[in-house]
Amino acid sequence: IADNNLVEGMIYLQLTRGAEDRNFLFSADLKPTLVMFTQAKKLIGTPVEEVGIAVKSVPDQRWERRDIKSVCLLPQVMAKRIAKAEGCDEAWMIENGFVTEGASSTAYIVTADKKIITRGNSNKTLPGCTRLAALQLAKEAGFTLEERPFTLEEALNADEACLTSASNFVVSVTKIDGKPVGNGKPGPMVSRLRALYLENARRTAI
Repeated sequence: IADNNLVEGMIYLQLTRGAEDRNFLFSADLKPTLVMFTQAKKLIGTPVEEVGIAVKSVPDQRWERRDIKSVCLLPQVMAKRIAKAEGCDEAWMIENGFVTEGASSTAYIVTADKKIITRGNSNKTLPGCTRLAALQLAKEAGFTLEERPFTLEEALNADEACLTSASNFVVSVTKIDGKPVGNGKPGPMVSRLRALYLENARRTAI
């Protein structure tokens, strides 16, 4: 952090099994490789806190082991580019009518009866660290949680929607495919969850 003069931003770590010659069958004695870098980025007090973000639904074209963290990210890159071309900040990937997850985030909705809905962990999604922390904080705060798949139609009719990610923490989704979610503004439950997350991050920061 000091060497890179990082005041506000991110530290990224990527650990791999190791570097092998061009061969699908990797050796048993590979030495792991670790790559680390910093990225200066404004994380707190950004416009998205006030207005939320827009997402674009796209077909989920990934393989069946999405729970494995790998560098095989071409489908997510393509989804992000489609979203950006439509003026959106993120893509939500759709499979058989259901939202799987964002291109680089976990997807949630808040129903009319104030339930926070998100998929349970499986081979369909990457188990995000921010997701884990956000759900724990929501549970401690007394929010009602339900882990299940939800449809794009449910998302469009939800009171609120949001996503979690390492770079955005917890942020409201206020527009999906050009249509407003709820009243088109960040809602009280997501705003409260974001506040809880940031408070916890400051309290537990090293």
